[in-house]
Amino acid sequence: MMSRRLILGLCAALIAGPVAAQTRSVAVTFDDLPYQASTEALCNPEQAMTLTRDFLAMLEPLDSHATAFVNSGKVCEAEAQTLLPQILNAWLDAGIDLGNHTASHINIHSTTPEAYLADVDAGAPVVQAVLEARGRTLQYFRHPYLFTGETQEKHDAIAAGLSERGYVIAPVTIDNVDWMFGDVYRKAERLGDEALKRRVGEAYVAYMTTVLDFFEPYGAEITGGREPAQVLLLHANTLNRDWYPQIDALYRARGYAFVTLAQALEDPIYGHADTYVRRNGVSWLHRWTQTDGRPIRWEPEPPAWIVAANQGSTEDLAAAVAAGTTGP
Repeated sequence: MMSRRLILGLCAALIAGPVAAQTRSVAVTFDDLPYQASTEALCNPEQAMTLTRDFLAMLEPLDSHATAFVNSGKVCEAEAQTLLPQILNAWLDAGIDLGNHTASHINIHSTTPEAYLADVDAGAPVVQAVLEARGRTLQYFRHPYLFTGETQEKHDAIAAGLSERGYVIAPVTIDNVDWMFGDVYRKAERLGDEALKRRVGEAYVAYMTTVLDFFEPYGAEITGGREPAQVLLLHANTLNRDWYPQIDALYRARGYAFVTLAQALEDPIYGHADTYVRRNGVSWLHRWTQTDGRPIRWEPEPPAWIVAANQGSTEDLAAAVAAGTTGP
């Protein structure tokens, strides 16, 4: 018969084991605040606050330690002075940190560094104000589309301008196209097709599983076998309102601890040199891979029917549903 001391020791080991073995961590971030929704919805205080409250109610039990990035120009000018601070304060009340994502989600490929940095500045005041009212500072910046400049001149000018403004760049390691699934999900909502919404949601979770399968070992290649702290890019939309809890469960089942962005950025990998200058916006794991002189391997593609539904109109999707061609 085992001694009482041995039994207690085994019990303690069983309780502590999963915690001790947990070496994975992820900082979850949500882009495009106040929401990925129609202009009409975002300029209607009642609708905008309902979207916000429902999303935050979903996050509340998950202890996500998230950071959200704001496009302040998404709210109509007439509502910006009152509605946007109310929305942002709701996120802060929920324990979510905020960063700047420019005012208009500007595309550097179609403008100049000067115009880009002006849009960065235009996006800052309201975010800065709500943070400073709580004794905090605006420190994080996320590039729209993850575009950092398609020429060396643009890249360097933007990097210098952001540095002069004191921003900490919020990189992304686990990039994906949740925004594409989100677009198709909104189309299904407009059709009132609950079965299609479920199909999109289930396809989204399956896709995000394959993305994680890819990025875990890919990140470990850069660090010599150790998986780095990850930064996950998602968007504030109705898809994630309804399906993000399953993404959260996916990560937790694989041993991830959810940490703040600041904690993730303490990982030494985020000091890695980055010489990537190309037209597309990609994961920082790709940037570091190319900087190290190794070929980039691209993450899995979404299902073809999601791509097609994203590229078509709501009417196109309705026709595809009627024809039974919206995928498995």
